[in-house]
Amino acid sequence: MADSTQAAIDHNPNSGSVAQPDFHCVSAGEGVAFSTIGDWEKEVTGKPPSYAEPLFRPDVAKSIEEEIESLSDELRELSLKIHAFMRDHGFDVTPHYLGLETAWRAAFEVGKGGRTVGFQSEMDALPGIGHACGHNLIAIIGVGCAIAVARAIKKHDIAAKVVLLGTPAEEGGQGKVKLIDAGGYKEMDACLMAHPSAGPPHSAGTGSSLAVQVLTIQYFGHTAHAAGAPWEGKNALDAAFLAYSAISVLRQQIKPTHRVHGIVEGQDWAPNVIPGYSKCRWYIRAPTWAEVQVLHDRVKKCFEAAALATDCRMEWSEQGGTFDVRQNECLADEFTRVSEKFGISATRQIQAAVGGSTDFGNVTYELPSLHPSFAIPTEPGGGNHTALFTKSAATKEAHAIALQNAKALAITGARILIDDNFMAEVKKAYKEGRTTGTVG
Repeated sequence: MADSTQAAIDHNPNSGSVAQPDFHCVSAGEGVAFSTIGDWEKEVTGKPPSYAEPLFRPDVAKSIEEEIESLSDELRELSLKIHAFMRDHGFDVTPHYLGLETAWRAAFEVGKGGRTVGFQSEMDALPGIGHACGHNLIAIIGVGCAIAVARAIKKHDIAAKVVLLGTPAEEGGQGKVKLIDAGGYKEMDACLMAHPSAGPPHSAGTGSSLAVQVLTIQYFGHTAHAAGAPWEGKNALDAAFLAYSAISVLRQQIKPTHRVHGIVEGQDWAPNVIPGYSKCRWYIRAPTWAEVQVLHDRVKKCFEAAALATDCRMEWSEQGGTFDVRQNECLADEFTRVSEKFGISATRQIQAAVGGSTDFGNVTYELPSLHPSFAIPTEPGGGNHTALFTKSAATKEAHAIALQNAKALAITGARILIDDNFMAEVKKAYKEGRTTGTVG
């Protein structure tokens, strides 16, 4: 694990310029197990499974559980129409945090000298289909966790601080990377969030996700009459499709866990004109950033070869990378253990991981972090980034499931604040690079 930790240091994507990727969120791919509301209703809903080992500080855990339940109606409203209401619950709120117009920070502190736990409320949606990745649920989980833990440390007189970051642009602007570069996570000892997806009833996962590099390639040729004098043209569309074909051939020689996918765009195209311009937008994904970098060089040659073959000029630009999620092993194990109390079966797998990426991966390289994915009832073919998932994420059933996962996440976060030995193990796991593994 020491080697993997060094690799993370050598290839840290959080230094340098900030990217503007277009699609990073975890998504359900082919073969993902969907479960409908009917499937969930068939599950046994009696008492939670036996839990031989008691929770650490059960009094604090009980307070957190009760507070999240008391917030249910407010969180339900918040999930359907996202708005800031942390100030009404005793938090100091900083809007436009660190120069980001739509970012904010909410903080609550008891005493002085305690540790700080961070939670995330992602604020984002997808054009045309809304909360098709469940950001409404992600937002209320962060809010619920922050308020519940804040009230618990106040009730039990525990010196600590709770920070909730409202982070925009996970789907396109790498909001968390911008906050990292501005120092937004330096005050935290650990950071936690959770993400909904399709999956079996009452399941959750603490597996990783893919690292991603976003590329933009432009070809500049020369227009000509397609019938009258085609020999005078330099076809930029041919360049784009030669590159597309080359990458299609390359896919046979890349690993099953690697992904290379993209689109071609034009400008003022017409069938009777040789296209003088084309634009390609491509993503390179792999289980780790180091693998992305290796694959990057092979992909670039495909575009260079197409430019050479068509005598077009190529302009190449790279946007900042998004890292894989390095789930802290100690935090993941604690979340799994606590989840059992709420009838959630958490494993180190995440069914949708091969299909997506997230800027929270960059956060996991900065400090001990946890990003479990949890299943909500969906329809077949209605996984993340579909209109059907938007509908599923707005159901009362999804809301109730989100609250159960919020309880487990909040209790895990509270232990960071109150258990010195546990926090020492969390830090040790982070320093040693002990995670739940990578995709594949």
